[in-house]
Amino acid sequence: MPFFLHPVVFVGASTLLGLLFGLQAWVSMHSWYKHVTITFGLLMAAWGVQYFLLGVICWVLWWRFEWYVQNANARTMLTFILPLSLAVSVLEEMIWVAIFPQLPLGMARMTFWHRVVFELDGELVDSLVLFWSVFFLLRGIGYYQLYREKEYAAVQLETQFANAQLRALRMQLNPHFLFNTMNSISSLMQTDIAAADKMLEQLSSLLRITLERGDVQLIPLSDEMEFIEMYLAMQDRRFTGRVRQEVSVEPDLYDALVPAMLLQPVVENAYSHGLSRLDRDGMISIDVRRQNAALTIRVINSGRGLHCPEYTNGEGRKGVGLANVKDRLRLHYGSDQAFTIEELERGKVQVTLRLPLQFSEHSTRQLTGYGVS
Repeated sequence: MPFFLHPVVFVGASTLLGLLFGLQAWVSMHSWYKHVTITFGLLMAAWGVQYFLLGVICWVLWWRFEWYVQNANARTMLTFILPLSLAVSVLEEMIWVAIFPQLPLGMARMTFWHRVVFELDGELVDSLVLFWSVFFLLRGIGYYQLYREKEYAAVQLETQFANAQLRALRMQLNPHFLFNTMNSISSLMQTDIAAADKMLEQLSSLLRITLERGDVQLIPLSDEMEFIEMYLAMQDRRFTGRVRQEVSVEPDLYDALVPAMLLQPVVENAYSHGLSRLDRDGMISIDVRRQNAALTIRVINSGRGLHCPEYTNGEGRKGVGLANVKDRLRLHYGSDQAFTIEELERGKVQVTLRLPLQFSEHSTRQLTGYGVS
């Protein structure tokens, strides 16, 4: 229920309106008539009680007959609301006359019913106008409430749909990452069992981190970099010194929020389509910087470049990881993000991600180590 439909607020506002009308009547009587027989207190009480009664009755009707107020059509208004408005006006005047038996002043003594008829003769139209004004006011409030509820429901549905899409993308990404890593371990088993065993141990740690995150979509950059450093350490064992790895993060950005598993598909793509084609002198660089109100992440790797036929630029079957990253960035940030991939020079590819700079409420420790040994 809106604040202004709380009974205290609604009835209080109605009573205050009556007092204002009473004050206006008092000023008018003193301006136009020399002999005023009604006292100020009695006049204010009469107006205040009249509008108090109207406010109470209208609020009770709203409370008990809200459905009729909201859904009444022309026929219902004629057959139900119109008779109700007459009954409310008569009831309000009867209660008011009973409270003020001394009114009207300056007239011969009348019975209760004569006074009711007398007051209705002069006030019935005004009472009906007030009743219907309140009726259409409450009806308008109801329409506004309904509009806001539908708007809120639409926003909730849109949010739930976006979250469902993000969960689906995460579910798509995790098996993809696991499958590729297990393939790497399987290949290593042929040449270095000890290294393969260590990679299995590191994979277990990565899976534990993934499970602990659950459905959390945005995580501190420090957590994402910890995951990436573990993944880089696994790849370093697999490629046995053939790739030089560099990671640079501005220290004040570790609390920035980024989508979970944002960088792993990019790094995996660099190894799969670039570095795996080299026999030696490979290089991968991860650089995280602040640019005004944006967080910019650049991943540069050497290899065969974008002209390599296997390199799908994230659009084909082998580019599930990059396509996944693009989709998640779009769902998280809409048009306020960018994903670009370009060849800086022959055999050197750069992937750039730009997203709004947001910070976690709780600070995280700054990473001092690199990878997991």
